[in-house]
Amino acid sequence: MPGSRDALMLSLFGDIAGSAEATALNPTAIPKLLSAVLTVGSTLELDETLQQIVDVARHLLEADYGALGVKSPDGRLSRFIHSGLDQGQVAEIGHLPEGHGLLGLVVQEPCPVRTERISSHPSSAGFPANHPPMDTFLGVPIFVRGEVFGSIYLADSSDRTAFDDRDEAVLQILANAASIAIDNARLFEESRTREAWLKAVAAVNARLLSGGSRDETLAELVRTTRHLTDGNLVCIIRYDLGREPVVHVADAADSQPFTATGSAVDLSGTVIDDAARSRRPISALRGSSVPALNVSGDDSVVALPLSGTSFGGGVLFASRRSDRPWGAEEIEQLTAMADIASVTVEFAEQQRKERLVDVLEDRDRIARDLHDHVIQQLFATGLSLQGVLQHPGDENTVRTVLDTSVDQLDRTVREIRTAVFDLHTSEMSTPTSLRRRLLDAVNGLSGHSSITPSVTFEGTIDSSVPARLALHAEAVVREGLSNALRHAHADAIDVTIRATEELVISIVDDGVGIDQATRIHGLDNLSTRARQCGGSSNITSENGVTELVWRVPLSPRRSPIPSSGR
Repeated sequence: MPGSRDALMLSLFGDIAGSAEATALNPTAIPKLLSAVLTVGSTLELDETLQQIVDVARHLLEADYGALGVKSPDGRLSRFIHSGLDQGQVAEIGHLPEGHGLLGLVVQEPCPVRTERISSHPSSAGFPANHPPMDTFLGVPIFVRGEVFGSIYLADSSDRTAFDDRDEAVLQILANAASIAIDNARLFEESRTREAWLKAVAAVNARLLSGGSRDETLAELVRTTRHLTDGNLVCIIRYDLGREPVVHVADAADSQPFTATGSAVDLSGTVIDDAARSRRPISALRGSSVPALNVSGDDSVVALPLSGTSFGGGVLFASRRSDRPWGAEEIEQLTAMADIASVTVEFAEQQRKERLVDVLEDRDRIARDLHDHVIQQLFATGLSLQGVLQHPGDENTVRTVLDTSVDQLDRTVREIRTAVFDLHTSEMSTPTSLRRRLLDAVNGLSGHSSITPSVTFEGTIDSSVPARLALHAEAVVREGLSNALRHAHADAIDVTIRATEELVISIVDDGVGIDQATRIHGLDNLSTRARQCGGSSNITSENGVTELVWRVPLSPRRSPIPSSGR
């Protein structure tokens, strides 16, 4: 904002003027210092801001080397941005400084540190192997909102033997400018990160509310969480009652070796186990390894318990580099993700229980169907066969009874097969299964009726009937069966759905037949549907049996090619 920028510039001009009076700063250096201050605050990207700070400081004070260290919560350096070293030198040095010796002194005191010879300073810890030699040193702490953020370091200059008071004053002014620039960059980054978290939470919630499966929702959740946190590993551990903890779903960086999902893991004595037992979030910067997940003690880890009453509990676990400690706001965002995971698992568990109740109800219904139809048919067949024994010499009677018994047994087998398929689809079928929808339609219409229709499927209903016919088939079964239930006053209704080269739906009842008005209205609706699909519909009633037959081809019929006249 212009107002805050003007206030910032006035404050910095005051710092520069005060330093010039106190240290007799060369007036010709002031324009360079002002330019440096403006450069430091020219970007809102935190990484770019940190690199610009150290580059500007090194060039302004004509130092050979420069660095900026970011303090971690444990007092060491979590990040180290350098200037003046090429990539080859950085590679030879290997592990960058962590904040020992003079580097740590600047942030631990915190106060400016200046020396003409690094090796002779009491706090010097020496240099790692392959580190270029350095003699003179100047370090100044950076404060952000009253707390030590880190420090700027400069070393050696080919134009002078040591850094002086003027150099320290200039670097202190730059540190003040850096403080404001870093604060602005951090606020911008936090705002952008917060927006990304809100979008992520909304996306995962949308998937859950739109009917996404438990595993799909949780997989998106851990994948999004790892991306937003720049983590090495994010996973959800399930604690099912009476069982070992299991890795339910996980997302890991390519460089992170990881145990396969679905595996039982030993988490005793880890932050995950502690979080699950204490029911509170636990984070650790170093020293909390999880061997079962290949997470070393050098990682920064966080574990957040999942809440729920229908399952044994769980934990959302995340790990990343030790130079990225988990902040309070990040843990708050992770808690929101853990809450979504809890709702997802709880919702899936409730659905599982509801499906189990549905299966048990279906089994009760199927048992009633078997008793009302199949067992009665078998009993009737047995009586018929016993009756044959009374007329052993009447060949025609024996043949007729045997033929009838074979037909009844064949029909019984088909009904048993349908009952088995019905039980199977109750547990396994998808919401779009035509077989399941037709069974549900029959059950729904006859639920409050004294008649339980017999349903028989022949052929591969679910795989053979295309979607364009499925809706028609469901409507035909509903309309045909509802007419029979309302008007036929029947004792038995048989519904047969057959898929071969045609889809044939037959509804037969032993009632009083169908009146003319219903016949015309029913035929009109069903015939219209049949014609739309290239088929036919017919209702017949004779000898106390009424049958509706609706048939359409499974493949669209091609119109004949007109003759060319030749």
